[in-house]
This record gives sequence, structure tokens and C-alpha cells, in this order.
Amino acid sequence: MPSRSPAAAVSAGGSTKDAIRDAALDLFAAKGFEQTSLREVADVVGITKASLYYHYASKQDLLGAIIDPIIEHMRAMATEIETVVWSGASVRTVLRDYLRGIVRHRHAGVLLLRDAVAIINALNDRYPDWIASSNRIREWLAGPAPTDESTLRAAAALEVITVALVSSEYVPGASEELVEHLLLDCAVTVLGGLADR
Repeated sequence: MPSRSPAAAVSAGGSTKDAIRDAALDLFAAKGFEQTSLREVADVVGITKASLYYHYASKQDLLGAIIDPIIEHMRAMATEIETVVWSGASVRTVLRDYLRGIVRHRHAGVLLLRDAVAIINALNDRYPDWIASSNRIREWLAGPAPTDESTLRAAAALEVITVALVSSEYVPGASEELVEHLLLDCAVTVLGGLADR
């Protein structure tokens, strides 16, 4: 993950709120969510803890600011596919669009990989619909007359796509373009002939 200087970002005209989120992401990923204090986050940004509380009411709210964009992308995709006619070409397009959104948030992947239990516990009620959104995407990918095989392939293809979230941990130097291209090819391969119909 590229090293950022939140204090430098703020002095260069960046948002304090963004700098706090970026510093928290770096610290949560390096030390763990539960092991990182808000005082440490404030110190990295160069603000007081009271200033941090002006932007984020709690550590859970700060964690939510990191995770929300990923969940919002999933929700948006689940809503968008309701109007997409299923075909081989549209399957590939949906997978590509879903993957692009995930790749944009892969900087949060290290946190999700290393601290999944703490994150789930901290945000247990914040995302009650994320499983339903994931299920809608999987069901759409399986096709209009899903079989057990197409349903399993759709689930596996989505798992391939989620590798993008942890790609910066596995291959820190890989470009977004490489991650997107390779994982899209893998997901389409997992779907077998579904994406070719």
C-alpha cells in the first residue's frame, strides 16, 4: 500500500476528513482496528482528538467511512442489474463494472484481510442488507433459468472478483489495470460458457 502523509495532504489543500480516514486506514491495516487509538490517528494527521471527533463521532464511524464505499458499490450494482437483460455480453459487462468498483477500494483490502472479525463486530448492524445485495448479484449472474451448476459458478466468479480487495496485499506493485484484466478473465473462465451465451 502506498505511503501517504495525511498532514501533508491537508496542508496541500486536502480535506481534513479525508486525511483522518486515510490515516485511520493505514493504522488499522498496520496495527489492527482494536489496537489503534483515535489519539494515534489524530497525531498522524496533526490535529487534536477533539478535532477528530468533530469529523467522526466514533472509531466505528471512522471505520464505516472506510468500508461504506465498498458496500455502496455492491448495493448500486445489485440495483442496476435489475434493469439489465441477461446475456453473455451483459454478464461480462456486469462483472467488469463490479470489479472496477472493487479495484477502486482495494486499499481497504489489507484491513479487511487482517482484521475481519473486529470489523464485523464493530459494524454488525451497519450493513444489514449487504448479504442480500450479494445474493441478488449472484442470482443474476447464474442466469434466467439457473441450475445448481450455474449458481455455483456464479458464486465462485464473485469470489474471484473479491480477490481484488486483497490484491494489494498479495501483489503490492500490481497496477489496477492488471488486477482488473486478470481477475475479469478468471471470473469469466469460472463462469464457463455462461458468459458466452
